[in-house]
Amino acid sequence: MSEQRDYRPTVFLPKTDFPMKAGLPQKEPGILARWQAEGLYEKLRAARAGVEKFILHDGPPYANGDMHIGHALNHILKDMVVRTQSLLGKDAPYVPGWDCHGLPIEWKVEEEYRKKKKNKDEVPAKEFRAECRAYAQNWVNVQREQLKRLGVNGDWDHPYLTMDFQAEATIVGELLKFAEAGMIYRGAKPVMWSPVEKTALAEAEVEYEDITSTQIDVAFEIIAAPNAPELVGAYAVIWTTTPWTIPVNQALAYGPDVDYSLISSGGKKFVVANKLLGEFAKRALDSVDTERPISSNAFQHAAARHPIYNYLRHSRAGGNPEATAELDPRLRGDDEIGGRLSDEEWERALEFYARPRPFLPGDFVTTESGTGLVHMAPDHGEDDFDLCKAHGINPVFAVEGDGRYRADWPWLGGQGSVINPKFNAPDGPICTDLKLAGGLLAASTDYQHSYPHSWRSKAKVIFRCTPQWFVPMDKPLATLEFPVAPLEGVGGAVAAAVSASTGTLREVALQAISDTRWVPEKGENRIRSMVEGRPDWVLSRQRAWGVPITLFVDRKSGQYLNDPAVNARIVAAVREQGVDAWDDENAQTLLGNDYKLEDYERITDILDVWFDSGSTHAFVLESGRWPELLRPEGYEGPPADLYLEGSDQHRGWFQSSLLESCATRGHAPYKAVLTHGFTMDQKGMKMSKSLGNTVSPLKVMEQYGADIIRLWALSVDYTEDHRIGDEILKGVADQYRKLRNTFRYLLGALDGFSEEERLPADQMPELERYMLALLRDLDTELRRATDAFDFNAYVRALTDFCNEDLSAFFFDIRKDCLYCDAPADPKRRAYRTVLDTLFHALIRYAAPVLVFTSEEVWQSRYPGSDSVHLLVWPELPEAHADVVKWREMRALRQRVSEAIEPLRREKVIGSSLEAEVIVSDLEAILGNYRDVDLAELFITASVTPVQGADMAVVRTTKHKCGRCWRHLPEVTEDGALCNRCDEVVNG
Repeated sequence: MSEQRDYRPTVFLPKTDFPMKAGLPQKEPGILARWQAEGLYEKLRAARAGVEKFILHDGPPYANGDMHIGHALNHILKDMVVRTQSLLGKDAPYVPGWDCHGLPIEWKVEEEYRKKKKNKDEVPAKEFRAECRAYAQNWVNVQREQLKRLGVNGDWDHPYLTMDFQAEATIVGELLKFAEAGMIYRGAKPVMWSPVEKTALAEAEVEYEDITSTQIDVAFEIIAAPNAPELVGAYAVIWTTTPWTIPVNQALAYGPDVDYSLISSGGKKFVVANKLLGEFAKRALDSVDTERPISSNAFQHAAARHPIYNYLRHSRAGGNPEATAELDPRLRGDDEIGGRLSDEEWERALEFYARPRPFLPGDFVTTESGTGLVHMAPDHGEDDFDLCKAHGINPVFAVEGDGRYRADWPWLGGQGSVINPKFNAPDGPICTDLKLAGGLLAASTDYQHSYPHSWRSKAKVIFRCTPQWFVPMDKPLATLEFPVAPLEGVGGAVAAAVSASTGTLREVALQAISDTRWVPEKGENRIRSMVEGRPDWVLSRQRAWGVPITLFVDRKSGQYLNDPAVNARIVAAVREQGVDAWDDENAQTLLGNDYKLEDYERITDILDVWFDSGSTHAFVLESGRWPELLRPEGYEGPPADLYLEGSDQHRGWFQSSLLESCATRGHAPYKAVLTHGFTMDQKGMKMSKSLGNTVSPLKVMEQYGADIIRLWALSVDYTEDHRIGDEILKGVADQYRKLRNTFRYLLGALDGFSEEERLPADQMPELERYMLALLRDLDTELRRATDAFDFNAYVRALTDFCNEDLSAFFFDIRKDCLYCDAPADPKRRAYRTVLDTLFHALIRYAAPVLVFTSEEVWQSRYPGSDSVHLLVWPELPEAHADVVKWREMRALRQRVSEAIEPLRREKVIGSSLEAEVIVSDLEAILGNYRDVDLAELFITASVTPVQGADMAVVRTTKHKCGRCWRHLPEVTEDGALCNRCDEVVNG
């Protein structure tokens, strides 16, 4: 055997400087800096000027705290939408924004005050608001840099902030549109109230947690029952888990369709529902002596007495020394402790508690729990309020904003807080007094249930009736043209008339929901059910940091002033000075010469922060401050193509934006709404700092890079709750490496490629034409996924194509051609032509996902060129191939690989090139294909078709070419050259 020559220098191996190791945490900041220096966002706007627009309106996150994983997912999804729409050739600007008012920020500033032992109420309002503004601006700056680090491309130098004076003026202008249309009113209704934060809360600001409460059974003596005289002297028993509401009880409710029983026990008679008698007896009675049925008709025109009444009367008269000693110190006549109530206070106390408590029919009364009788406190429940109001019973406003009973309240005045478990406990003041009064039948602290909490302070909330400002849901919208002049430049110039025929705000909103595309579709039912059942919109909050409710109310009539000239001055003042313009010092100037300040009350409440964010469409999309967001002249319809937020925003931003726009414009501000779920840990548990299972996107970027977290976010089914964790991220990193290696191979394989080398598709082998056909199929799938915002399918289709169709199939088969065929060989030229087509398509498809890596790849092939993110969707060449036949061949190739694998494991052969394959009925499957083509397809020494035999694999006896390593008949000895290689090397 002659000495073997080293032919490696003659092989055309891929050549590239593109590294296999990504080093994303180190590289990405440099790429980001380059984009900023070159003004990529501005370049993109210039490149897309004049084409069809796609407007995604950014929902404003609160400007407090570092970016968390929810922020990251949300903004990556938004960026993916904008980038894919831009890739399709549309003008898709992105203006980020922040919500800067409201409790989250005010609460944080107050926390700092408390640390310094400062009282917020002692700080001048303007000074406090200035600190809130500075706090918000600081976190805007922090979050902006963090979100930019994710590779999100937008107008970061000019974000919208709801605390900008122009924005605040717009919000005021939108409020005054409601006022001018008669679409706001002041009324007293029970609203969600936080005694800790001392303000009303919107439903979106409330979360539910499981708690254990005190449950009590209280006896109300029946003093009148015209339809059932035998009930007089018996006790109607109510059950409640909120003992603190008993001091403001004003009625009892019964179920018209509920059957009741009159029972006797220990010499007393009690009335409870039949179905609940057993449970009540276990809680409160030693035994039941007798029982007889009572119809609910017995309660018509009946009345009971509050159990505390006789207690107070006896205490005043000194007829119950023991009770007097235990009761509220003010009732004891002990001047050292609290002093004696005045005669007037005593009379008021006795009058309220002496008033008979009527029995009222309530459809909401059930027999699921309790006693079948419900005590009514119109101050502290929606059903209570509505039922009592219908019968002329008004709230008494006994509980103050901090959760204490007001100081002049006769029973427990000045005490609380009502959300304190100890205050409500069996040995707390309420239960103690009821027990002494003989009204407490049972009390225990073992009732488990779900209860609303403020999602900021995490403290329990209550229903509390207070004077608030509301938008009515069921009042017909008025016909009017909103004035342009006072609001011009802040969204008013595009305000449209709302026709009276459109119906109520609820009806208009429900129609707008039907007109909107919801992704996923279940989002429509979610928001529809919320709008169908929601109460009137509570606009007011009792705080300092926010946009004021800029209304003057006539002290005599109680009506707010509705004067366009005054409204214009208010808007102009806020535009110039911000919310600080609304103060006593400016009040007379705002009213002008036609009105006297002493005749008017200046409202000091602020707006619900959801009204702020619900008005952003007016400020951001319609004002012209961001010209790229304006629709062309003559455009009609919603200004935004898409709103995109978490599913919790069905009751938050999506809904407040819907209501605000429907009331002022007659339609929703969006054409489509996309919602995503929440991110759980990798075990599917909710993330919590206390559990230590949170995942910081900042740390993920430090370890893996932004492209990894982007790939994760776009790979999960974000329409549902989804997971993240170390093991999941390791899998994503592996997925990324495969994609990176695909691009690395393309770069290397295309080294030196030029247009002169390109071949038209009709001159290519069928394998190349088949790959072009698969690329067109991929293109179709990616377009479908883009239109559906189905990014999980988008990424999956892209990665599967790269891994299965390219790396494991096409690249694997054609590496011999690339390495060993002559540069001018038509098959090699065809292969490299297809690789170039693949490169230009795949780099565009991947660019919205792997924003940094795609730029690195692009610049590696085209150094110094414009950014890859300025490119548009690829145009693909026509190619025709028998896809069905190739699918069959790929299945056969898989069978061959499986047949070869045992020989490889047993070391009979070293690689598939040493295998000779015998295949039965090959002609019937594949038609007339030459052995060499199939051997190349299967990467074997040979393929021999036979009739009627099973597939078989044997080790070849042919010699191995020293250059291409194929075992071929013409190779005379191992290491010698085959005919092809001899021609390339020596020809």
